[in-house]
Amino acid sequence: MVAVLAVEIVGVVRSAGNGQADAAATDLSNPPATTAVGRDSPPPWPAPADAAAAVRAAGLPMLTAEGNVKHIHAHLDIRVDGNPIEVPADIGIDQTRGSISPLRTHDASGVVHIESPLKRQFTLGELFSEWDVSLSEGNIGALRTSADKSLRVFVNGAAQSGNPAATIFNAHDEIALIYGTPQQSESVPSHYDFPPGD
Repeated sequence: MVAVLAVEIVGVVRSAGNGQADAAATDLSNPPATTAVGRDSPPPWPAPADAAAAVRAAGLPMLTAEGNVKHIHAHLDIRVDGNPIEVPADIGIDQTRGSISPLRTHDASGVVHIESPLKRQFTLGELFSEWDVSLSEGNIGALRTSADKSLRVFVNGAAQSGNPAATIFNAHDEIALIYGTPQQSESVPSHYDFPPGD
């Protein structure tokens, strides 16, 4: 009797887990967002108090476990007038409810974790919406482009054109967002030393 009950409980847990993964895969079937909605305030930008609401604003699901179909890491650097801006820990992580987005940060290193139950592309715009910071060709938060201030995005040291929010994360990419007056001697990050196994 005890053995039968244990088998039934395991079956229910597995069914619930599969249902949650199926629901998450459905939520992830939409195209990656190429806009970022959020605060129009100056940095620093802490992680939002309500992670789940910010993840919903990004169009992504909250999961109860890490996805294992797509698992990659990238790195994000942000510089404003030559000064680094911290990418905070816990973007896309709801500690209270014990749930996580497939796109998130664990610490303030700038490493972006993508652990998804579905093969899909993820964008910088989705991360910024989860962070609750607006991002477009003309702004990052309250910082607006002007005649002497620009917002540029680089991937692995190469300048990209167009909307920075549409930038797609690929494995081991070094993405740099640079805001300010371009300087001839400026140094743009072109790689990141990921820990072994990342």
